[in-house]
Amino acid sequence: MKRLFTQYALLGTCVFSFLVFLSSADNKIARVDNSLHNIAQIVRAPDINKQFDWAGEILPFTADAKERLDRELMVNTYYHSSTLQVLKLANRYFPTIERILNEHGIPEDFKYLAVAESGLRHVKSHANAKGFWQFRKMAAKEYGLEVNDEVDERYHIEKSTRAACKYLLWLKSKFGTWTNASAAYNVGPTNFKKEMTIQGESNFYDMNLNQETSRYIYRLVAIKEIMTNPESFGFYIESQEKYPPLDNFYEVKVDKSIKSWGDFAHEHGITYRELKRYNPWLRDNHLTVIKNTYMIKIPRS
Repeated sequence: MKRLFTQYALLGTCVFSFLVFLSSADNKIARVDNSLHNIAQIVRAPDINKQFDWAGEILPFTADAKERLDRELMVNTYYHSSTLQVLKLANRYFPTIERILNEHGIPEDFKYLAVAESGLRHVKSHANAKGFWQFRKMAAKEYGLEVNDEVDERYHIEKSTRAACKYLLWLKSKFGTWTNASAAYNVGPTNFKKEMTIQGESNFYDMNLNQETSRYIYRLVAIKEIMTNPESFGFYIESQEKYPPLDNFYEVKVDKSIKSWGDFAHEHGITYRELKRYNPWLRDNHLTVIKNTYMIKIPRS
């Protein structure tokens, strides 16, 4: 009898524990369900009810233009990792780009074109365009950049930015406005001119172009708006979190062939990685000099 009582007691304890478990699980599920209805975030469409411009040229305030700009503002506002990265990189590269744009009389807004083209990275496109300004090989050479297996000045920020300035000035003279010049930069001057003729239009905003180019000016304006007022779009970056400029260096003149950039780097007290970081346009581990002269940046310790 005592043994039977003990067994019933154990069974009762087990049943009670199981009921407590179910009750606890129900409460947890209820809490989870409730939490799904109270997610702590705000996703809000950017304000487009104000005047926008690109390089001083006012965007039209039509329903079509507002919707197209709204799309690009939303896409870039919530493209968090990419936007954060360019905000950090801008601290490193914008001063150099701004200075060269100013020297050539190009509106400062065009620094955002470099962001749209490359994200301020030394990238290569599927069409084999390279560098901050995404020059193809033929166009790069046409504007004075050296491009071969050992040297590719599309990756040289100062030289490629000067080449981009010359190209933009030519596009502006050909198509009349900075807006048209920017669109032609994206789609190519031949294609842009062809579409202008077919459609009988002279203004980008009145043209119906391929999807990428149709979005391009609005994307530039969106990038400009977000990078000019990052806090308004929820991006907060402390000064120490921004990438520092690569401006603490001296230059060494090279007018003879270099058998090994590794040996060259070590002779100047730096690593191979440091040499390539400051001189990304050096594409091989050696250099053949025939008649050109090169200025190599050497970071100071």
